[in-house]
Amino acid sequence: MYGKAFAPEYQGALTTLSVNSSLTDVLDAGTEQLRAAERAGKPGEVARSGLAVAEAQRRLGRVADADRAWKASYRAAREAEDVGAMAWALWSGGTLARQRGALPLARRLLQLAADLGERGGDIVVRGYSLAGLAETGRIQGDYEAVGRLHEQLLAEARRRGEARHTVWALEGIAQMHRNTGDYDTAYALFEESAEIAERADDRRGHAWALRGLADVVSVRDGDTERALELLSEAETTCRAMRLSSALAYNHKMRGNVLYRSGRYAEARALYEQALAEFREMSEPRGEALSRLGLAKSLARLGRDRGETAAELADLAGTLERIGLQHARRMVARAHEELGIPDTGLALAGTTEATR
Repeated sequence: MYGKAFAPEYQGALTTLSVNSSLTDVLDAGTEQLRAAERAGKPGEVARSGLAVAEAQRRLGRVADADRAWKASYRAAREAEDVGAMAWALWSGGTLARQRGALPLARRLLQLAADLGERGGDIVVRGYSLAGLAETGRIQGDYEAVGRLHEQLLAEARRRGEARHTVWALEGIAQMHRNTGDYDTAYALFEESAEIAERADDRRGHAWALRGLADVVSVRDGDTERALELLSEAETTCRAMRLSSALAYNHKMRGNVLYRSGRYAEARALYEQALAEFREMSEPRGEALSRLGLAKSLARLGRDRGETAAELADLAGTLERIGLQHARRMVARAHEELGIPDTGLALAGTTEATR
């Protein structure tokens, strides 16, 4: 049995916040508590309220504010000699680095967070940090290495009845199966994660699971309308909770679904929307994936072949710089699908990632 989902990143005076609290509410409450802790000269509480501020800013797509917030939280935790709070701050910084496409930095910060969590006896931050390392590797496409870690973390989460982490692990494993073409297994895992998230009232996890289900329903079954219905349901949650990044990925997936069904003009509009959203929040991976979808849509709508080839080559270089090991495959498939020769400039492509 799984208990109700909770948000361990909301700490100190903010433990009353729910995993489903609007990010603007979290930011307001966190900022208020942060200022009160600063006035009272309590660095430990400054660190823990600052963590909530950092996470709210990150999830709202405010990269610069999030970067300042997690670093301030870490400094306060160090002043308070609170090893656990230091680990949480590093976890936030590592998660932000992954969101920004700085994958080597993400790995360093998350490994430091895991080490500090173990040293401080905080099994939750250690688990979250290891999960972050696993997700970073999955985004890069290193499935063999991180698949075992995903399974390990899933087993630990199931054993402790932690719904939120169980949902995360299931979705990560499902995404790897989806990317390697095992659609039936992917669907079953996304379905299980959606059911657990719904029972545990984890609205964020449920929205991501619906996105995964929509992807499989579209690519495996060709059921465009059902996929769009699932994405619409997920979008309602994303908007209610102000999940900026999740909403942008939802829009990009809607573009994917429309593209697969041959509705290229509609797909183009969705990719353009997602691209603008990713650029606003400085999320290069989502931006690159949206650019790829947009390039393919424009090609289908009659764009000059030379312009498309140049766009694909530029995308390949961008994706290689981000550090995605299997990035070439998507670009190569785009060349093949569109009948545009690959000149060898496309040295990279990408895989779809859920987070």
